Amino acid sequence: MSEAETETYPGQSLGLPESGRGALASWRARIAALLLDWGASMVVAVFAFGVGVLRESGWRAWMILAVFFVQKAVLTALAGGSFGQIIARVEVVRLEGGGLGWWRSIARTAMVCVVLPAVVVGAERRGLDDLVLGTVVVRRR
Repeated sequence: MSEAETETYPGQSLGLPESGRGALASWRARIAALLLDWGASMVVAVFAFGVGVLRESGWRAWMILAVFFVQKAVLTALAGGSFGQIIARVEVVRLEGGGLGWWRSIARTAMVCVVLPAVVVGAERRGLDDLVLGTVVVRRR
């Protein structure tokens, strides 16, 4: 039998548990985390730079993305996940263990902001950003 035929649940080939803490995060939790992150970034950007971030062009048009990038990169490096990921109870971990560190957190966030690497999804619900950086999104509980 091939490896795919013996795999009984998502994440097994990565050595992750079937359920509970450390299991592969669901799509629902991951999408909820992204929506929470974007919503929170919009609120912070409006308070910091005014409502122009929602309707003007120029530098203000980029402030929501800038706030999103900063909060996601900093919180992922320090806490293993962004604001939305913490609330959705998911985290980003390295497959070989250990913390993500600053460079992986910044690189991963940059790839999410570019969008394409995050939506090109491979095996085990891992986007191109996760495949390149050796990371995976798992459940916190």
